[in-house]
Amino acid sequence: MRHVNTSMIEKSQSINSAAADSSSDSSENTDRNSNARLTIDGIRLKELIKAAYLWLRRQEEVINAYNVYPVPDGDTGTNMMHTMRSAWEAVAAMEEAHVGTVAKAISNGALRGSRGNSGIILSQLLRGFARSIEHKEIVDAQDLAVAFREAARMAYQGVATPVEGTILTVARETADAVEHYASHSHDLRGLLMRARDASYDSTQRTPQHLKILRDAGVIDSGGYGFYTILDGMKRQITGEDLGGNNDVTAAANAPRPAGRSKLAGTELSQEGGWGYDVQYLIYAPTGTALDVIAIRGTIEAMGDCPLVLGDEQVVKVHVHVPDPGVPISYGSKLGSLRDVVVEDMQAQSEAFAPSAQEADANSAPELPVAVIAVAAGEGLADVLKDFGVHIVIQGGQTMNPSVDDFLNAIDAAHARSVVLLPNNGNIVMTAQQAAELSKIPTRVVITKTIPQGIAAAIGFNFANDIDTNIASMSEAAGKVITGEITTSTRTVTINNVAVHNGQTIGLVNDKLSVAGESVLETTLALLAKVDAGAQELITLYYGNGMTATDAGVVADAVRTAYPDQIVELMSGGQPHYYFVIGVE
Repeated sequence: MRHVNTSMIEKSQSINSAAADSSSDSSENTDRNSNARLTIDGIRLKELIKAAYLWLRRQEEVINAYNVYPVPDGDTGTNMMHTMRSAWEAVAAMEEAHVGTVAKAISNGALRGSRGNSGIILSQLLRGFARSIEHKEIVDAQDLAVAFREAARMAYQGVATPVEGTILTVARETADAVEHYASHSHDLRGLLMRARDASYDSTQRTPQHLKILRDAGVIDSGGYGFYTILDGMKRQITGEDLGGNNDVTAAANAPRPAGRSKLAGTELSQEGGWGYDVQYLIYAPTGTALDVIAIRGTIEAMGDCPLVLGDEQVVKVHVHVPDPGVPISYGSKLGSLRDVVVEDMQAQSEAFAPSAQEADANSAPELPVAVIAVAAGEGLADVLKDFGVHIVIQGGQTMNPSVDDFLNAIDAAHARSVVLLPNNGNIVMTAQQAAELSKIPTRVVITKTIPQGIAAAIGFNFANDIDTNIASMSEAAGKVITGEITTSTRTVTINNVAVHNGQTIGLVNDKLSVAGESVLETTLALLAKVDAGAQELITLYYGNGMTATDAGVVADAVRTAYPDQIVELMSGGQPHYYFVIGVE
């Protein structure tokens, strides 16, 4: 294997170390007047991408924690990490020196593995970068400046309605800074340092563009993910530890079991399995204070993707471990545990694999049209299938399916054309990208919630042509109001709704709308907020570990409050949300 030094960047011809390490203004001017230029080839670009992935993986939950709404399912970091992982895996075994060839492979890998809106935008950034240098054997600082600009342009182009104060702004302002730097220096190290610093500064300014970020007291998570990628590259060229280097190399080169997809939000935590996702809140005993720093250190030593946030009274813990009893036992010794969630990630991983029934689809007669939907929870999947959906991809928040997951499902559907129901606002762009790449004619009905997806599925009619079906399904989805009941993960005021950490909250069409001290209180407040009495049907899908008995108590209270409405209670089995509510 070709040796790569720690700097990952060297001149096209040998240079002395003083010139190689120069970064001051005077050395930049000296370098500009020199005939020798620093360059990056394919091998070095590959290692920079590897470093970006490694550092993004380490920072995944930090990025997730910048979610605007205080809900327990932020997944920007997870989506960007898996997108970058796919980019890295596409070139992990390559020994290609042509930088344009490597960049193209990186772009293709990111595109196929992209998850969620942030992953799609990241793949577009990498696509623009690759397009700019695709015919080059090596690149210098000036080439990279052009590539940064093309990356930002491509990302803006890929979004129907670009919003400032997001990753788009950070990419554009980083390109501005890089272009200015390259106008007076050939120093590639300095240019990458400038890109990293500019992305950080731009991310810190994102609340100036978006009121919702200011209200939530956070910076844009996608912008911070972009900064994290560049920070990983900076750490590579300065020789800083990135963590997990050997494990990632081995994982990238290892063959994957047939039929098993990668699951968003997880890493292999033990040989032969995915381990467990453990989450809980620790409430301090009366008269005592929790030591957040000590808790963080202990949890970080237990497993992967650790996240510890909170104060002396309440601390949120998240970690991936082989044995869920270890972090739970530790937390229970510190105080009262609430909202304990333990998810078997191996079972979730296997849920992504096509079922035996789906695997046999190719032996069945070809369908004229197949409907494919996304849902998290067996109950929700069963409801969708009852209403004519042919394949349900297990996924949702924290489990966003990739473009490849959609493409595999489209192939398995064995149909002449396909309709996709993403059922989540963060999956719409992924579904649209899959529809563009699919060899089978595929259309997307923009459903952003499960109740919208169920309504759209009901609106499908085999007797109608595809255009008529798309219109009727979209119309049906648009008539549904969606409510969600979950637990706040931090104290914040958004949309004039003040909530505290651990409080029960309700979202209406993905926006924080109400807060209460119990699931029942918050559910009734949410229904009043949407004027449910003026509607005909209220459907309650229960999940997040809620029992049928407890869900029944809430449903009976809703029936009492709304005697003129039809109130249905169904098991959804969804994570994170006690109830997903459809009102129509």
